[in-house]
Amino acid sequence: MARGKFITFEGIDGAGKTTHLAWFRERLEQHIAAGGRSVVMTREPGGTALGESLREILLHQKMDLETEALLMFAARREHLAQVIEPALARGDWVLSDRFSDATFAYQGGGRGLPRDKLEALERWVQGGFQPDLTLLFDVAPDTASERRSSAREPDRFESESDAFFTRTRAEYLRRAEEAPYRFAIIDSSQSIPHIQKRLEELISTL
Repeated sequence: MARGKFITFEGIDGAGKTTHLAWFRERLEQHIAAGGRSVVMTREPGGTALGESLREILLHQKMDLETEALLMFAARREHLAQVIEPALARGDWVLSDRFSDATFAYQGGGRGLPRDKLEALERWVQGGFQPDLTLLFDVAPDTASERRSSAREPDRFESESDAFFTRTRAEYLRRAEEAPYRFAIIDSSQSIPHIQKRLEELISTL
């Protein structure tokens, strides 16, 4: 069976991507079912037992910025080795809530870690591996802030300022401009039916 495809969902906290994940997975499964393939749904940080343990640390414990970035990539290496690469090799498709674009956006854009350090880690951990398609759910930081305020108790990323998320969003958009062949930008200020129609169109091209 041919190698599977890797699709990622990205966006600042409050952009609305999580709202569409389960729906997208269901539609994607219908799209590829005839080929006998499955969809593996996962997330970052997380996706493995080690990754989930690191997720709890990353979301709730203060740490040095470089420690934070190193832990993100450590969790990613395990995720690739244990989940993503084996699934793709057996022909399944992988749908992940965040991947390395999030690290560039949050630790790079938001927190200010120099891009060359992140690029060195990305080359070491991933080689040239990147998603086949990245769906970037884009929304103004003030809109995202309103959405986050009505959600659960925020973690230490969700508690950041609008200025932080403005920088994070800008880095996401820079990454999308740098790699337009794999990014699709979704205007998540629009209604759910409108967004789902756009996602249906993207699925039909896969």
